[in-house]
Amino acid sequence: MKRSIPALIAALLVATTLTTTTASATPSPKPVAKCEFTPTPENPAAKPVRIPSPVARAKGTVDVYFVTNYGPFVVRMDRANAPCGVHNFVHLVKSRFYDMTQCFRLTNSARLGVLQCGDIYRQEEGGPGYKFPDEVTGQETYPRGTVAYGNQGPGTNGSEFFVVHSFANIAPNYTVLGHVIAGMSTFDRMVAAGIADPDQDGPPAKPIHIYKVWTR
Repeated sequence: MKRSIPALIAALLVATTLTTTTASATPSPKPVAKCEFTPTPENPAAKPVRIPSPVARAKGTVDVYFVTNYGPFVVRMDRANAPCGVHNFVHLVKSRFYDMTQCFRLTNSARLGVLQCGDIYRQEEGGPGYKFPDEVTGQETYPRGTVAYGNQGPGTNGSEFFVVHSFANIAPNYTVLGHVIAGMSTFDRMVAAGIADPDQDGPPAKPIHIYKVWTR
């Protein structure tokens, strides 16, 4: 794409429908959750980032905006469903962990259609230097537009995440952060550009770059 980053940002903001709420006269207490972030010295942080605070908001949503070389998209994350996961993601966004990174895995098989991002060095390598537990019920499903944490086994969440561009017939082992609310056509363009693997599970044929991520 030859559009400038400012133009992509403008298109993103125009495409997104923002919602507002009216504050009540007496604010209700904000529910919180306790989180456990464990350092992983064997896998140090790929970018400078502190361990998040152990207390997370457990109510409400937060919109996360992405600008990529294929276009923008917006994810609405649900704090009630995954308070620690959303808390961590927002922390990484504010730390600019995802800015100017590359998504190393794209799949489009009969079982799995996802874009995997958040690995700074290469697929499944280059995390934030810590891990934290899953937030799953065993009833999770992953339809088109779902955004969830990737992992390398139970309790190994960090910075890796995936976006479902078609469907994902996988076990309910992955913490759901939220869903894409604008910009699914961006993923359609990524898939149309192809995958550099005959099994349709590997590096994108043309690199996918995340330029900027922020929250509102």
